[in-house]
Amino acid sequence: MTQLVFPRRCPACDGIVTPFGEKICSGCLDKFRIIAPPWCMKCGKRLANESQFCSDCEEADHSFIRGRSLYEYTSVAMSVYKFKYGARREYADYYGEQIAEYLGDFIKRINPDALIPIPLYGPKLNKRGYNQAEELAKAIGRYTGISVESKLLKRIKNTVPMKLLSRDERRSNLKKAFIISRNSVKLRTIIIIDDIYTTGTTLDEAARVFREAGVDNIYFITLAGGYSV
Repeated sequence: MTQLVFPRRCPACDGIVTPFGEKICSGCLDKFRIIAPPWCMKCGKRLANESQFCSDCEEADHSFIRGRSLYEYTSVAMSVYKFKYGARREYADYYGEQIAEYLGDFIKRINPDALIPIPLYGPKLNKRGYNQAEELAKAIGRYTGISVESKLLKRIKNTVPMKLLSRDERRSNLKKAFIISRNSVKLRTIIIIDDIYTTGTTLDEAARVFREAGVDNIYFITLAGGYSV
């Protein structure tokens, strides 16, 4: 009944999904490109050669153990933009289903205690009305049966947009941006969820906070990731 009153929008073309009852148009199934091997064994970026790590991860000392992204960013960029800023939170259901299907084995091997979405700063959350990373985490949780801890990590700093910043500027921008909302964290293995992986600075800072709180095994999953060499 809900879909009859509010028809589902296609995450690829943003039109009303055809055929009715599906999550994506039949003609749009091939528009999003799954990141195929070879990929970086640390951050999951698509590689142009058979190297084990991308150039960024060869130089960086990440706080997370490993991560994966589902789609090549260029193929899904407009969809992610509408998901974040265009009130298309319904896209999360399709994204979560696809992540469970294509990254399900990766998730099972990790066997996490919880999924942790990267939080939004309070005023930004109030303005947008929802946190896209939380919507994505909840969708993944529905399809995998893994619990989601949406309130455990808090963002207390209003960081500036990262896309025009250098790596060092990104680190400075995110320093002390996150805190743990509880004194005791009993989780031992977590997967941090975000929408996009670029340099990993945001995920690194979140992972660092959890590592200081005693979490031993920290991984990440994002919807989209870049391409490296």
